[in-house]
Amino acid sequence: MAMMRTRDLLMEGFEGFVRDGSFKWPVPRRVPDDDDDPDRSPSAGKSASVAGLSPMASAVVTRCSRVLDVSMHDLQYDFDVQASDSIKQAKNFARNFLEYCCFRALGQVSQVAGYLADKSLRRLTFDMMLAWEVPSSSSQLTVKVEVDSTVSLEAFSRIAPAIPTVADVVTSSNLFDALSSSTGGRLSFPVYDKYLTGLDRAIKKMKTQSESSLLSGLRSQRGERVLDVDGTLTTQPVLEHVGISTWPGRLTLTDHAVYFEALKVVTYDKPKAYDLAEDLKQVVKPELTGPWGSRLFDKAVMYKSTTLTEPVIIEFPELAGHSRRDYWLAIISEVLYVHRFVRKFNINGIDKEEIILKASLGILRLQAIEELAFPVSSRYESLLMFNLCDKLPGGDVILETLASTISSRSSAQANQPGMSLGMRSMSAFAVLSNLGVVSPGNNERLLVGEVVVGEMSSLQKAVTESMNNYKKVELAQATVDGVKVDGLDTNLVVMKELLSPVSDLWRVLVSLALWDEPLKSLGFCLLSSYIIISMQCGLFYTTY
Repeated sequence: MAMMRTRDLLMEGFEGFVRDGSFKWPVPRRVPDDDDDPDRSPSAGKSASVAGLSPMASAVVTRCSRVLDVSMHDLQYDFDVQASDSIKQAKNFARNFLEYCCFRALGQVSQVAGYLADKSLRRLTFDMMLAWEVPSSSSQLTVKVEVDSTVSLEAFSRIAPAIPTVADVVTSSNLFDALSSSTGGRLSFPVYDKYLTGLDRAIKKMKTQSESSLLSGLRSQRGERVLDVDGTLTTQPVLEHVGISTWPGRLTLTDHAVYFEALKVVTYDKPKAYDLAEDLKQVVKPELTGPWGSRLFDKAVMYKSTTLTEPVIIEFPELAGHSRRDYWLAIISEVLYVHRFVRKFNINGIDKEEIILKASLGILRLQAIEELAFPVSSRYESLLMFNLCDKLPGGDVILETLASTISSRSSAQANQPGMSLGMRSMSAFAVLSNLGVVSPGNNERLLVGEVVVGEMSSLQKAVTESMNNYKKVELAQATVDGVKVDGLDTNLVVMKELLSPVSDLWRVLVSLALWDEPLKSLGFCLLSSYIIISMQCGLFYTTY
């Protein structure tokens, strides 16, 4: 790996980034002389505009040029060399060139330790999304975007997944929905900025907890990282139920297992480990608890495996609702599902580490979302990649595509990166290694192609198709379960139909009583009188 060197980035307060020499685009590039190329001059090279770009897009491209320490001329030249004719078409040139510059810059800055804490970088990534909305100088949306300063789902889904910590391709649309729920379906910078700040805190917390002495002996063999801890506050206890025994204690989730330490008088008992990584036919599901074995409160998670003689129930008491339980059920399931994925597709070595870290990052993003105090209790599964694939129709196709992407990574690295302009963004492993969360290992730098300039990657296509199918299923289910007729749901509608003969009879009787049709009313009275008299006579003869 080339040595890292520091450069001052003076454009719009964007400072403190380190350029990693290992991030290269090995494409033959003509280096013009300074005399015949004004782009090469220090004063003009970084501020030259590109024809056809909007002012906002031009400003973002200029800042990308400074981040990469590459002149605008060279950026354009690289794009022209690497892009296919369809990517360079005039109608799509502005947005495609913008994506090219943004993805290259993001792949570089995401290698810098502490980049999420840099507000100028957070602002730059948001400006990239704004510019993506209005890439061309002829765009009709320029005024609206510049005034509103908010971005759409499409812009977020194109830019955010280029930084592995901020979003992933599978859950980016659901993440956007959570972030924009309070701003009318468009994302504002204050919310986005708070999210990245919370994400930075979650990553630092993970690093601190993983470096602590907590369960160090048990975790060290597999290099496990602590994802969350609960039960340390007396106001939020965690209870373990095994048979008729109940113990309060501390619960710890790592990327391989769940640990429970029963609370003694002043210390914790020896931790019990409930494995999530090995194939032990584990089952994790919601469970009811209550005193003396009763099933009254829906606030617990049940875990069972072939190594246990009876299931273990972990309860998360709270005064109202069961959101705390739902959160823990989701993150425990995410760790379980990612290891099932690893075994199913026989993923080993550094690729296994990469995919487990992807799941871990999803949990950290969920923690950051919770900090924003948005109502996410019903979205826990939707913000976690492997939980979501377990629920989505076609989720198995997404996982197969993801596995194929991982398996083809090595061959892709060996090829020229200009193939379809696949942006080989930094992997979760490399990003967290730079942040100090994981050890660098053998210094292998993973480059994962999940975003492609001007088109959708295979993974994005699989996710889009699955999401569309899911919306159709939801619509069909709503038709069956939530049909409304005069404010009544399906069950009441069925009951109303069953009682319709009685309703019809009642309307006829009311009509006869009101003498709306005198002849029918008279006939009904004579018939009723005959029946009553006959019954009375029959009763008289039976008595005597």
